[in-house]
Amino acid sequence: MLVLLPPSEGKAASGRGAPLKPESLSLPGLTGARLAVLEELVELCSGDEEKAREVLGLSEGLRGEVGKNAGLRTAGARPAGQIYTGVLYDALDLASLDAAAKRRAASWLLVFSGLWGAVRVTDRIPSYRCSMGVRLPGLGALGAHWRAPMAAVLPEAAGDGLVLDLRSAAYAAAWKPKGEVAGRTATVRVLHAPTRKVVSHFNKATKGRIVRSLLTAGAAPAHPAELVEALRDLGYVVEAQAPAKAGAAWALDVLVDEVH
Repeated sequence: MLVLLPPSEGKAASGRGAPLKPESLSLPGLTGARLAVLEELVELCSGDEEKAREVLGLSEGLRGEVGKNAGLRTAGARPAGQIYTGVLYDALDLASLDAAAKRRAASWLLVFSGLWGAVRVTDRIPSYRCSMGVRLPGLGALGAHWRAPMAAVLPEAAGDGLVLDLRSAAYAAAWKPKGEVAGRTATVRVLHAPTRKVVSHFNKATKGRIVRSLLTAGAAPAHPAELVEALRDLGYVVEAQAPAKAGAAWALDVLVDEVH
């Protein structure tokens, strides 16, 4: 199973680990595209601070993120699962998983990123600020930059198992499963049952809990239909819509009564 996650906007500090080694990251087919973004991002943030802040869409209060990006090549690196924070990752709480669940997380989870394309939670990266919605002066829109490299690498990473897609729209634009892979992909919305509306904070927290539940239970469904049953066995209320045509993903709605 492959679980596709969005990153978090906020990130933990890099710490004092050894600096980034791009060649050591998972999915080596993305290395060239990663280095292209890294080089331009560092150059941008080492120059005109106001221009960098505008390009990255940073508020005045986040001005310090520009300097952080300028030092990416020498900053300490930590496992991505420790760098990404925020609502989804707080609910997932990787650090508190038992050893078996941590091994599953290392194998199953793939975090999408405007800078790195996609990384495993065990990949060592520095803290950074660069969303998938950024348009760099030289490379252009990062969503478009990543499409070809992702299309070449991700089908192999998906293997022949289930793909559980929990990404937000901006990150989903970087890779859309096609053909046979799409047929075993499930996208998930989390709805407040009484209103049937998506609530952002609620949506992220529940997605984190879903992933944690699957990791802890050791559930490894091979197909979206099996995922529906696994989630129901874990106590979730799920409505599923199978694709109407070949080459499309399953759509799952998880209904929760309480917003927390």
